[in-house]
Amino acid sequence: MKIVGRILSATVVIAFLAGPAWGQQARPPAYGETDKDKTPAEIRAEKDAERAYQRSLGNIPQQQKSDPWGTMRGDSAPPKGAAKAPAPGKPKAKSAEGAAK
Repeated sequence: MKIVGRILSATVVIAFLAGPAWGQQARPPAYGETDKDKTPAEIRAEKDAERAYQRSLGNIPQQQKSDPWGTMRGDSAPPKGAAKAPAPGKPKAKSAEGAAK
């Protein structure tokens, strides 16, 4: 009985492992192979899908530009470029390495 059970279980395991491999028989076309010609029904379905997609894009409203930090900035805030400019006439600060020499 033990031998029959082992043979039966081995057969079941092999069958379960062979199932996914069977699904891989239809392969995509390799490089250089030509695609199969589409039927007129497939061409119509593809055009209808493209038209439906373009119509759905038309249903999306235009996005307004938003400034999430707009309420945090004051109206008199200096522009970014002005804050970075050094004051005229003052020498640049030397680095710690240059001051040690």
